[in-house]
Amino acid sequence: MSRRLKFAGGVALALIALSLFSGSALAADPALPGVFDTPALGGDFTRRLVQIFVIVTTLSLAPGLAMMFTCLPLIVTVLSILRQGAGLQQSPPNMLIMGLALFLTYYVMEPVFTEIWASAAAPLIDGAINEQEALKNAAAPLAAFMEGRASPLAIETLSDARGLNGGAGAGTPFSILAPAFALSEIQRAFEIGFIVLLPFLVIDLLVASILMAMGMMMVPPAIVSLPFKLAFFVLTNGWITISGALVRSYS
Repeated sequence: MSRRLKFAGGVALALIALSLFSGSALAADPALPGVFDTPALGGDFTRRLVQIFVIVTTLSLAPGLAMMFTCLPLIVTVLSILRQGAGLQQSPPNMLIMGLALFLTYYVMEPVFTEIWASAAAPLIDGAINEQEALKNAAAPLAAFMEGRASPLAIETLSDARGLNGGAGAGTPFSILAPAFALSEIQRAFEIGFIVLLPFLVIDLLVASILMAMGMMMVPPAIVSLPFKLAFFVLTNGWITISGALVRSYS
């Protein structure tokens, strides 16, 4: 996916450069006076060009932004731990896990994205605000979401490392809020993963004890316990239950 985004960004930048070159060449042509003249175009052409550049840059940074500013790290980590706890190494595959995590992330982040579009993206496209105001309006709902999930201990630790005083609040800079939010999500994901692994651990211990009592010490307990773990997981609707619990934790 990263290669595709880089390729798309490169193509878009190439098209922008080609359009600028073509516009300059046509402007220099005496047969077309004033058609592509910069004063005739005014500031609208420059604004549209900056908007295209911002969109292409955002698309190229989209994977990193999704990992740092959304709930994607927690969901991916929990689902990966869940798959490993069930004893399944490649089923579901990584692509399916990531796709499910992306859609669950969109489900959780949709109110934030809607607010960003209404307060920043749409006014910027209509020309009602400039780029600086759009960035400020877009950062406000995202910062509010991150502050509600970031651990105060993580914010305090990072603030102390920089020599700043104070905990979480509206004035917390993004350079501290972003890593604090990511660390908090990873910490919370491991806590959830520990609870998820406990039933599978009990099944493994029971199967290993039964095999030892029967004298079947050469039989790997993981192979025998796998059908029981899958049956337990299917009967409890594990994927639906855990996915629902994850998205409800953000409400």
